[in-house]
Amino acid sequence: QVQLVESGGGLVQAGGSLRLSCAASGGTFSTYVMGWFRQAPGNEREFVARISGYGAFSDYTDSVKGRFTISRDNAASTVYLQINNLKPEDTAVYLCAATTNMGYTSASNWPYWGQGTQVTVSS
Repeated sequence: QVQLVESGGGLVQAGGSLRLSCAASGGTFSTYVMGWFRQAPGNEREFVARISGYGAFSDYTDSVKGRFTISRDNAASTVYLQINNLKPEDTAVYLCAATTNMGYTSASNWPYWGQGTQVTVSS
């Protein structure tokens, strides 16, 4: 079973950038599809991005395309989310997740989760 720990969140001004990291332990990292979700207060957990086991495939929710980039380093068992041109509406807790099934973006289909890292964007 994989354990996930996120880092890299913070308070930034609109237009700024952050790089989130998620370190995994336990299991064979390359066998997991890795994803990022976010959850703002009062909202449901929202899919942001995912990347396949060896990084050949990735996709994003429409609202972050062109601004967010997901990547992974299997040797370091770490997945990253580079966030550029941050907007106030990006404010949320960002959570790292893992699954063995590439087919789903619904949070209910991702069994492994980190605790999250807060991203706050000021206008």
